[in-house]
Amino acid sequence: MKFIFADSLDYVDPAFDFIADRSPAERQPYWDDAYPHEILGYAPYDGVLVSKGIVGDHRVKGKYTASQARRFELVGARKFLRLDKPEFAHLDIFGDCGAFTYVNEERPPYSPAEIAEFYDDCGFTHGCSVDHIIFDFDVAAKGLDGGSNDAKDRFEITLENADAFRREAKAIDALFKPLGVVQGWSPDSMAEAARRLVAMGYDYLALGGMVPLKSPEIKQCLAAIREVVPPATRLHILGFAKADDIDSFHSYDIASFDTTSPLIRAFKDAKQNYYLPGNGLGLRYFTSIRVPQALENPRLQRTVKRGVFRAEDLVTMESAALSSLRAFDRGEAGIEETLQNVLVYSAPLVEEKPFEDCKDSTSMVRLATRYRDTLESKPWKQCSCSICEHAAVDVIIFRGSNRNKRRGIHNLAVYKDHIERLDLKRALT
Repeated sequence: MKFIFADSLDYVDPAFDFIADRSPAERQPYWDDAYPHEILGYAPYDGVLVSKGIVGDHRVKGKYTASQARRFELVGARKFLRLDKPEFAHLDIFGDCGAFTYVNEERPPYSPAEIAEFYDDCGFTHGCSVDHIIFDFDVAAKGLDGGSNDAKDRFEITLENADAFRREAKAIDALFKPLGVVQGWSPDSMAEAARRLVAMGYDYLALGGMVPLKSPEIKQCLAAIREVVPPATRLHILGFAKADDIDSFHSYDIASFDTTSPLIRAFKDAKQNYYLPGNGLGLRYFTSIRVPQALENPRLQRTVKRGVFRAEDLVTMESAALSSLRAFDRGEAGIEETLQNVLVYSAPLVEEKPFEDCKDSTSMVRLATRYRDTLESKPWKQCSCSICEHAAVDVIIFRGSNRNKRRGIHNLAVYKDHIERLDLKRALT
């Protein structure tokens, strides 16, 4: 089972100064920054997925700048992602259309011929057909019953595009492997889409529209699809948001999936921000310790405008929290002192009032418990990856992109190891 990382220009500055809290003045993002496989020294994934919608163009505003998009198409995906070294030659590069970026359009803005040419010109190893995402979902709908008129239109558009896309890829003698995208509003409708795609000649299918579904619903879709496609048909899950639950999906014989979950949970999850291998085949999670910039955080600035705090007091509290964490890491401060300084600074973030006025609130008690667990465990000292060895306690501090994405890159490395352990277990059973 291949873990494909869905990239969105997720790189960090190797020269970032954690003490001064800044990058070098001459830093040029992208050119000076490092992708996960560069800063770790190895690839914490089996491949990378890039969406056309993320690259962008004159029709869809992507995340790339105009010059980055031009360079991507000029030099190709592998060189742009700096995967053109021999040690990365085995990595797959998947492409999809990024259906979320045009979800409100009546039809996708890209033609099958255009996307096939884009994949081929940019050197993708795998390319998904042009789909139109369906958000309706009714687990009880039978056959092609249920589903709104819009859902049924998108179902047919996706299949028509898939048929044309496969023919276009064949016509240009494309070097990438075409994947037919499955969209539907129920397990039965997705199974019918899969059946039709196999009849077109596809032997590798990508399941779309999975992001909002719960694990049991995704499994029902997989089970329905497996009943109607040949056993040799490979399945890929697009945007697999339930990545931490991947071990329960082994029986569905998934060939690959893409996700950003381990990275984005480093800074978007309320509790589970830092990964470590757990007992057996599981994962352990720790809460990162939030120490935002006092003069830049909007919530902290609201407390200043309301007169709850003075800006200089917040700066003093911020400094005390950071200093305590670093002293604790060096063994020069105790856990109680460190936790106190961190919580005093956290109170304005959680309750927007001083710690003494809210220290007994349920939210503060829960936060104190999670922070205590993180400090007592010192998870950053249990990891030997280059991120944790260099950043030390700063990897657990929730503060700015260079720390937060480093923590996410660490998570990718732990997650890749998790997948490999699951695959080994599967091979032995």
